[in-house]
Amino acid sequence: MRKFDKLTGVAAPMPVVNIDTDMIIPKDYLKTIKRTGLGKGLFSELRYHDDGSENEDFILNKPAYRNAEILVAGDNFGCGSSREHAPWALLDFGIRCVISTSFADIFYNNCFKNGILPIRVSPEQLALLMDDAERGSNARITVDLQNQTIAGPDGGEITFEIDPFRKHCLLNGLDDIGLTLERADKIEGFEKRLEAERPWA
Repeated sequence: MRKFDKLTGVAAPMPVVNIDTDMIIPKDYLKTIKRTGLGKGLFSELRYHDDGSENEDFILNKPAYRNAEILVAGDNFGCGSSREHAPWALLDFGIRCVISTSFADIFYNNCFKNGILPIRVSPEQLALLMDDAERGSNARITVDLQNQTIAGPDGGEITFEIDPFRKHCLLNGLDDIGLTLERADKIEGFEKRLEAERPWA
């Protein structure tokens, strides 16, 4: 998993409440178990017209936000069904951080397992960040995980809270497999002891 330390990128404003996982990645894209290639389906029902052409009014289709790496979104982001394809699609598109006042629990947990940083902020902080994000290509925000700060384009800074264990995992690029491999020597030692004690097993 890719490490997350400090990210400076364009922030796209999505002031919509209850953006659910079906909106993030519609069910038509759930046939694959690959984590790549899903970026094209991200918000597809909003990004494209029925004929497949782009909806020019959708935020991520606007020139200033095509390479956005941060989403500033409304309350309860990631609600709905518990599909891991949702963070896969965000990451494949290039989104590495989502900022909101609240997240659905399963989506929130899945983000950390896939190298995406979900940040909870207060409604007042979200309003400030949404204003920053609405500045188009000038909407560059710096997210510093180590220091737990978000800096806006004008230099204003806010702090955020994060579980220390989740922070450790993101800073070191550790998913569940990576965490297991950190203990590879202990696992190997246990297996050798077990083989010696129970050669018949």
